[in-house]
Amino acid sequence: MGLVHRTDVMESLLAENDHLADHNREDLATHGVWSLNLMSSPGAGKTTLLQRTLDALRDRLRIGVVEGDVETSLDADKLSPLAAAVSLVNTGKGFAGECHLDARMVRAGLAGLPLAELDVVIVENVGNLVCPAEFDVGEHAKAMVFAVTEGEEKPLKYPVMFRAVDVVVMNKVDLLPHLDFDVDAFVANVRAVNPSAIVLPVSATTGEGLDAWLAWLLAAMS
Repeated sequence: MGLVHRTDVMESLLAENDHLADHNREDLATHGVWSLNLMSSPGAGKTTLLQRTLDALRDRLRIGVVEGDVETSLDADKLSPLAAAVSLVNTGKGFAGECHLDARMVRAGLAGLPLAELDVVIVENVGNLVCPAEFDVGEHAKAMVFAVTEGEEKPLKYPVMFRAVDVVVMNKVDLLPHLDFDVDAFVANVRAVNPSAIVLPVSATTGEGLDAWLAWLLAAMS
């Protein structure tokens, strides 16, 4: 009986989330804004990649960011000089310390952005390899940043995340000479759970592979 009740509650929560996600999509469409949900585990290099992306594209696109963090404005402060606008959502303040952004939180974040003045909104989700993938937030595409320091088995251990995304940015490839990381095994594990996902080797620190990431992003918007 307990399991049935939990299932009913989850289905109700996800149904309400999907309803709000549709409203987010409608608001974005009204203003002609394209949106990306960017996810990763903590420390994978998501914010560094986003800094590089904003710097490379700010003369071509007006990009706003919904920045999700449990606490602090540290990442939002890093992005503010590069983005057209940043809206911070602290999930530990008013959202019960959630380990992800859902459609309700992103809706609150979108309210803090001048959508009529933007071309793109990138949602930097809370660092977590489980929860964020389960919640539609109204985005047009999903991407994840994966650090090679995390181990090639992660797609098999966290299939929901890898299955949900359109592209996997395999970050920190500048560290490969110093690691026992099997790139081929990682790609094979990604393919095992998501045959259509694109895997892009990148170093957000050195800029290696950044052009391929930017090309994917621009193509996804078209």
